Amino acid sequence: MKLIKQRFSRPSTNARAVVTGAGSGIGRSFALELARRGGAVVCADLNLANAEETVAMIRELGAQGWAVACDVGKAKQVEALAKEAEALLGGPATLVINNAGVGIGGKFDELSLQDWKWVMDVNLWGVVHGCHYFVPGLKKQGGGAIINVASAASFTAAPEMSAYNVTKAGVRALSETLYAELKKDNIRVNVLCPTLVPTNIIKDGRIPERYSRLADHALMNYAMTTSDSVAKLTLNRLDKGELYTTPQVDAKLFWLMKRASPDLYARFLGFSYRFLG
Repeated sequence: MKLIKQRFSRPSTNARAVVTGAGSGIGRSFALELARRGGAVVCADLNLANAEETVAMIRELGAQGWAVACDVGKAKQVEALAKEAEALLGGPATLVINNAGVGIGGKFDELSLQDWKWVMDVNLWGVVHGCHYFVPGLKKQGGGAIINVASAASFTAAPEMSAYNVTKAGVRALSETLYAELKKDNIRVNVLCPTLVPTNIIKDGRIPERYSRLADHALMNYAMTTSDSVAKLTLNRLDKGELYTTPQVDAKLFWLMKRASPDLYARFLGFSYRFLG
């Protein structure tokens, strides 16, 4: 058992990794950083061409990479991904990063049930599928690690982001549960909760124009980090056995405010939305 724990003491190094949503943004940054750390990476993405671009970058670094098309919202495709990854990597994955996600915004009564299903399928069910089909392989080999990409939206509960907030809160709750449940199996879990990071999630999501303009302005002028720095920080915290990665100061402040006084925080949101929304 001691030898097994030593083997997985730094799960970000020399990993047999699978990254979903690896065709751009944080997913691509995770894949490239893992390659720099000696890993072999299966890059899964709905857009195969984007995943292949990431793989080309990995190979330029002298590492191994493979592109696989996968819709994480479909259980059968994630099941097939797990089997294909094991064949490509020469064994079960040692690190799984459930990163694929989509953005959505709008008033609750303006969102359709189809909108809810779309975002739930990718953001929440995609992570559930990833954990469901990869955890057995991690257990079988005696350990490994999972990173689930949530968002500060999982606890900030901003108005007009109900569907997105619910999916990300689910990812955080799942990660917290698995952190405790899988500890005895030598499987580490980290959940990433950033605020604004320059990615394609706004451009490719279902975001009302008034919000996408504001988000684009914020990303251009106020984003305090990059996807590369977020990936590095998250992998480092995973290696230390930490559960949470909250990269930006604003997310940390929201977290502290809500933990200190949940009721006061909710009142503040309601007051702000009433006069500023």
